[in-house]
Amino acid sequence: MSSPNRPSLPNRSTVPDPDTRRIAFDNLHNFRDLGGYRTRDGRTVRHGRLYRSDSLGKLRGDDWELYLRLGIRTVIDLRYDWEADRNGRVPEHPGQVYLNLSIEHRPYDQAAIDPDADPWRYLADRYAEVALDGAQELREALEAIAAEDAPQVFHCTSGKDRTGLLAALVLILLDVPEETVLDDFALTELSTARLRADWEAAHPDRVLGWPGYGRAPAEVMRLVLADLAADYGSVHDYVAKHLKVDEATVALLRTRLLTPEDSAG
Repeated sequence: MSSPNRPSLPNRSTVPDPDTRRIAFDNLHNFRDLGGYRTRDGRTVRHGRLYRSDSLGKLRGDDWELYLRLGIRTVIDLRYDWEADRNGRVPEHPGQVYLNLSIEHRPYDQAAIDPDADPWRYLADRYAEVALDGAQELREALEAIAAEDAPQVFHCTSGKDRTGLLAALVLILLDVPEETVLDDFALTELSTARLRADWEAAHPDRVLGWPGYGRAPAEVMRLVLADLAADYGSVHDYVAKHLKVDEATVALLRTRLLTPEDSAG
């Protein structure tokens, strides 16, 4: 298990240059394009079609102008509605659809996690709760992504946990290799320092007691995917049996987000 104090960067052999996938906003720290990953059958996730991010409530000024240039049509906000009310939603824009699908049903305070707890097992167990409780919202999110043939983005607060789980499900349904999925999750490690600084600025009267705050080592998602496979047979079976996502939706997701089969290789 890696130290909760030391970010462990992903395996660069399986992840395209993170500087080409992270989009340089001033106030968003974890906005990334999911495009460019190769699937097992040699196809590629299309660039500029699906993004993952931290809270879009921070968009303003030059960041807003940069965001508009991406042409995003659908925003899927995975936060609680009270989080969105308190911290702000994406600004309204003509033609942009906003969906608030809170996939987490058991709130917890990461800043207050016991420093002596096994940090990555603790987080994996919280993800398991989301995977269990948030079936309806996760299904609706996957169906929304499959339904729109235009750029979309999904996000939570830090773009790490809830966003990381949905990103992993999407990439696995697209048949991206698991090690690449883990590496994509771990790219949040490049944003940890800024995420921690944001928290400290927003909570000047509190001490950040948990050293793992803002961390996203691959080991967390490795545990999550192993747990889903142990409980359901595979991640695909979890999506089919628990989320009740049908094969037609998965096929449409692949059609929307992957390059054509005749371009493979």
